[in-house]
Amino acid sequence: MNTHQKLERRELGNTGLNLSCVGFGASPLGNVFGDVSEEQSIATVIEAFNQGINFFDTSPYYGATLSEKVLGKCLKALGASRDEYIVATKCGRYAEGFDFSAERVTKSIDESLERLQLEYVDILQCHDIEFGSLDQIVNETIPALQKIKESGKTRFIGITGLPLEVYTYVLDRVPPGTIDVVLSYCHYCINDSTLEDMLPYFKSKGVGVINASPLSMGLHTENGPPEWHPASPEIKAACKAAADYCKKNGKNISKLALQYSLSNKDISTTLVGMNSVKQVEENVGAALELETAGKDEKTFAEIENILKPIKNQSWPSGIQQT
Repeated sequence: MNTHQKLERRELGNTGLNLSCVGFGASPLGNVFGDVSEEQSIATVIEAFNQGINFFDTSPYYGATLSEKVLGKCLKALGASRDEYIVATKCGRYAEGFDFSAERVTKSIDESLERLQLEYVDILQCHDIEFGSLDQIVNETIPALQKIKESGKTRFIGITGLPLEVYTYVLDRVPPGTIDVVLSYCHYCINDSTLEDMLPYFKSKGVGVINASPLSMGLHTENGPPEWHPASPEIKAACKAAADYCKKNGKNISKLALQYSLSNKDISTTLVGMNSVKQVEENVGAALELETAGKDEKTFAEIENILKPIKNQSWPSGIQQT
């Protein structure tokens, strides 16, 4: 480790895994947000690992399998022993669409392992379950994932999605201890902290919590969200006002947004997409600053005041479940 201060590690539910509080979101390695060269990807992953990041998350969906392939090459270049890093990938969502059938997810893990050049992943997650039949997820997909776990191709299994109610639907219908992990995104950000209310429930189910997208898919950036962002005009306007306030006062909204997400220790890790050494340094720097100096309470109070009218508003995702 080349930093004087170490990045905090947190336990992930009952898995026994200790994850760096900042996790490496590998979707940018699939050229999802613009072209990234292989050299740049390798340098970014090596820097992240050297800075104490030990958790890497990908999916066959990101960049139509490119993210997995590139991450595999990066981990190879790392030359670290396999037990020094934790890898999560997903199944069920692909460039060509959704397929949560037992047959497809069983085939999916073999394809992923080949691309990642690994013998196993630490976590295999069912990707964006709100786009499938939740009853199929409960009765077909999860039993298939359990078999994959028994085969040793993954150590733990999880589910991901945007609407928080999909988690309770599934977790209330499977035996305790079946699901190890949930990955939630855009629900523990400055503008939306609804995940917090669910944390005691997840704990009661023995489920570890991964938080993703602390910048709420670009809402908390100086440049603002991408064109396709599904948030309402009201949410976008309020988030822009908060970003503008920060910029005017010499503060960085993205750094503050990440620190907000990191400040809840009941969340094991917060995933941030990274595609450059500079981004790694900024994200790790934000985490270390939070540990030593704490939150900038005055600026947070102002931001929260600006965002109050749209607090905890989200947007629809998936097919409506009956």
